[in-house]
Amino acid sequence: MQISITGHHVVVTDSMRTYVHKKMDRIVRHFDHLIDVHYVLSVEKLRHRAEATLKVSGGDIHADAEAEDMYAAIDALADKLDRLVKKRKEKTTDHHAEEGRRARH
Repeated sequence: MQISITGHHVVVTDSMRTYVHKKMDRIVRHFDHLIDVHYVLSVEKLRHRAEATLKVSGGDIHADAEAEDMYAAIDALADKLDRLVKKRKEKTTDHHAEEGRRARH
């Protein structure tokens, strides 16, 4: 899995990179089939925005979050991504379980 982090009107510091990687560890624990991850961190006046696109087999997962602080925006984004990844995992798990039940009957 490759993680790329870019900044739009903000310099991405080493501490921001470390924080994003730490938050991604939690997501990878729940869903380890990630191919590529692209983060965009941006600042417009007092609005800090973090958005990410996760490339997984079968499509992409996209989420974004805004906050007054960049680290808070990254936290909110990680929570959203975690929920979306769990939802994707449950869909694929449920789908295959349904096929197995149909084959037995």
